[in-house]
Amino acid sequence: MAAYWVWWALAVILVGAELMTGTFYLLAVGVAFVAGGLAAWLGASPEVQLIIGGVLSVAGTMAAHRWRLRQALPPPASLDLGQSVRVLEWKDDGSARVNYRGTQWDAELAATDVARAETMYIVGTRGSTLLVADRRS
Repeated sequence: MAAYWVWWALAVILVGAELMTGTFYLLAVGVAFVAGGLAAWLGASPEVQLIIGGVLSVAGTMAAHRWRLRQALPPPASLDLGQSVRVLEWKDDGSARVNYRGTQWDAELAATDVARAETMYIVGTRGSTLLVADRRS
């Protein structure tokens, strides 16, 4: 079997696998293998075929990765923002223990001028600590 048929068969397998994953990485490698097959068909040595296939695979994968990063959606906004919490205990340093979603959480005032109340609203998070204010923002 001619070398170009091997390249093209591998390219078809990779493109077929790409149709199941939808990531574009395998498509990039499949296109590089088509170029390796073209090099073989034009009579290039096996070393040149491998260099063409390898270099184009790396370049195509990098291009697919950059495209994927540009197309990425921003992370969704927290569903906790604006939700009310019941304060169980205020501490002297401005932090509190609050009841939210059936469990107790640490909370801090979002700003020093925020009035303390029994019911507060989540305006942000810092790690697993809720930032609370006396009104929804």
